[in-house]
This record gives sequence, structure tokens and C-alpha cells, in this order.
Amino acid sequence: MSIRFYNTLTKRIEEFIPLEEGKIKMYMCGPTVYDYFHIGNARSFVMIDIINRYFRYKGFDVKFVMNLTDIDDKIINKANADGISPQDVAKKYSEAFFEDLRKLKIKPADVYPRATENISGMIELIQKLIENGYAYTVNGDVFFDVTNYKQYGKLSGKKLEELIDGARVEVLEQKKNPADFALWKSAKSGEPYWESPWGKGRPGWHIECSVMSMKNLGETFDIHAGGNDLIFPHHENEIAQSECATGKPFARYWIHFGFLNIDNQKMSKSLGNFFTAREILENYSAEALRLLYCQTLYSAPLNFNEELLKNSEQAINRIKNSYHQLKTTVISDIEQEEFDTSSYFRKFEEAMDNNFNTPEALAVIFEFVKDVNSFISKHDKLNKSNQIKILEVYDKLASGVLGIIDLTESYAVREELVDSLIKLIIDIRAKLRAEKRFDLSDKIRDELKKLNIELEDKKEVTTYKITKQ
Repeated sequence: MSIRFYNTLTKRIEEFIPLEEGKIKMYMCGPTVYDYFHIGNARSFVMIDIINRYFRYKGFDVKFVMNLTDIDDKIINKANADGISPQDVAKKYSEAFFEDLRKLKIKPADVYPRATENISGMIELIQKLIENGYAYTVNGDVFFDVTNYKQYGKLSGKKLEELIDGARVEVLEQKKNPADFALWKSAKSGEPYWESPWGKGRPGWHIECSVMSMKNLGETFDIHAGGNDLIFPHHENEIAQSECATGKPFARYWIHFGFLNIDNQKMSKSLGNFFTAREILENYSAEALRLLYCQTLYSAPLNFNEELLKNSEQAINRIKNSYHQLKTTVISDIEQEEFDTSSYFRKFEEAMDNNFNTPEALAVIFEFVKDVNSFISKHDKLNKSNQIKILEVYDKLASGVLGIIDLTESYAVREELVDSLIKLIIDIRAKLRAEKRFDLSDKIRDELKKLNIELEDKKEVTTYKITKQ
């Protein structure tokens, strides 16, 4: 089955056909590095990570690019407020961005271009737009003339006439039209600047992404992604300036991620319901946050509250307990009915192929966990063949695509150590029980339970599960 997803550009779900068979070129708008990113941003970063992982799982050769905007009004304002340089602000929050991505178990992009490293390319693109009659200069500023691009509004659906009438667009006297946007801004006193044919200044926000995406992926590439809030004006302006400069289609498919609300209210600092990702990760696991995001379709609004996050943490523990039980169950070479995993792979892929439907994909994982637990409970033992097949589902789907259980080497080493220590305690307890020293064996069981480790005595073996982490 082919992958189908909603394309904001065409306003419909359509089959994904890459420009080059077997290869995908994908761009995601990254952060403006002036603060720690919030849980709404984190949702977009996690969901594009899952989409990237799924493309690779399906065998595509993916080149994934995510930019960093490291020069912007917000960075300058933050620098002035903190009494440091804009470069220091960008450095601090760029480092924090990568640190938080690692905490969220997000796979690194292939390229992280920075705006300040691509100024010359931006100047070249602006010059081309002026030459092509799509841009004009005013006292060191350069603006894009939206009236000369007849397809303006094709992504957002906004009417150019309404924008020109001044609807929700800042009006500056030097603009020809209220909807015209800045390609180059002349330098103000005390601000960072670069030399250009129009004088000292810096690029506008929109031109940055056009240059960084086309430099790394070509003038036409497969997928451009970002939050819903970027559809207008940012992505609309990217399309306009890119296609007017090159005469070619820009991005062929557009993916946008829905807004995140807190208890059904818009997240904002003024309402006191603003949370950064790193604040949430102080009390909850990355896996729980990823699972919470997966419970809602990527493009739909997501309601966030602490109770939902607690439920997600409990759900993660169910998955981990199933995995622990699988690892601690006695493995033998006995003849055993086959645990067929093919249906789980099929249903998972059907869900993801259908507009990256992570809620349905997640339901497949929990169906799998339930069935694995029932199978182990029924048989008490597993043979090696069944264990390998079951582990493959955890590895490729729960870990590899969704990232809701961590099976990386460092995590596995810690799990192996914990498992070995608990098994050692279980062995000691078994000897005590054989010697009928039940007071000590019961004390071990009760003390382990206080540590959220529950023992279960079966016919021939004692297993354990971790009830809370």
C-alpha cells in the first residue's frame, strides 16, 4: 500500500509520489533560538521525527533538513533584555535546542543549516527577485511585491484583495501594498548587520527558509513541514519568493501540525499555562510525552493536561512491563505454537500509510502488548523463535517508528543490569523458600513491592514486573 497524507497545498489527502523513486527530500522549519522551545513546538518536532522514522522504516532514502533561525527581532530583543549579544543568545538557545531534542529521543536531522551561515545566498536570491521584477528597494529595505505574483494565497487560501485592503497585515508607509513583505531590512543602530548592495542590514525571516531549503534540497523538493501557525504568512511567502526567483514549483507536499491547547485554552504566558519541553521532562519521561502526542492525529488540535500525561506514563509502563516479562520469561527449545506477528506489522503500516494515523498505530501496539501478555501467561515459557519475533515488533514499531520505548544500547545496558540484579534476588529468595524460610522470602517480596517491583510465583519460575517508574 502506498503512503497517503493530507497536502495543505492541494487541500486533500493524496498519494505521495517522490520526485526521485526511493528518495525523499524533506524540510522542516526549525526554531528561532531566543528561548527554550515549548510543548507545542515539541509536538511538531516529535511528529516530524515519527514521519521521518516511518519513511526510513519503509525503505526510503531520506534527506531531512531542519533550519535554525539565529538572527531575528526576537533574538535581538532578548539580547537587549539580558544585556548580552545576539550571538550569545543564539548560541545558548541553539545548544539548549539540541539538548532538548536528545531528551525527547528525536533522531537528528541530516543537516541543520543556520541563517547567519547563508547570508550570501539570501542576498543572491533577493537580487534575482529584483531583476525579475518581483521586488523593490526603499531606503535600504527590500520588499516583495505580492501583486506581481498571481498565485499568492494558494497555500493559505487568503484573498490578495483582502490583504491589500489591510486585513491583519502591518501597514508601513514605504510599502507599495500592505501585504508586501520584507526581504531585507536596513540596519538599525546597535543591531547586527551584513553588507549588501542595498546597504548594511539583515535578511527578513521568510527569505531565510527559502535559501536554506533550496541550497540543501534543490529548487524543487518533496516535502515542507511546520506548525499550522506558519501557513500564513511564513510558508505562503516562502512559496511566492522561491517560485518567482526560480520559475519552478517549490515544495510539492506540505505537512502542517495542529495547535496544542492547555485544558482547552490557548497556551500563553499571560494565562500562566505556558510550559517548555524541558520543564515537562523534569517530571515525566520522553516516552510518555511522545505517546501523548501520538494519541491525536498530527494535523488535529491536541488538548494537553497533566492528567493525560499521567495516563500516558502509565500506558508506557504497561509496554515496559510487557517487555520486561518477555525478557524475564524462561526461554527454552520446546515445541510451541507460533506467535504470528505479521498481522501487527500489516495493521500498523495500514494505519501509518493512511495519513500517518498514529492513534490507530498506537492501538495496534497495545493490542500486541495485550496478546503477548496473554500468550506468555498461557505458556509460562517462550521458545527462542517466538521471543525473536516478538522482540522485532518492539524494536521496529514501538521503538523504531514511534519512539515510545527506548531500546538503545545504553538503555539496554541499564535494563540488563536491573534485570540481572532482580534475578539474583529471585534466586536467593527461591533458595530461602526451598529451605522453608518463608519469613525472609516474604520479606524480600514485600520490600521489592515497596520499590514497585512485583513478584509472581508460577509453577516452575518466578517472574517480576515493574509497576511504576
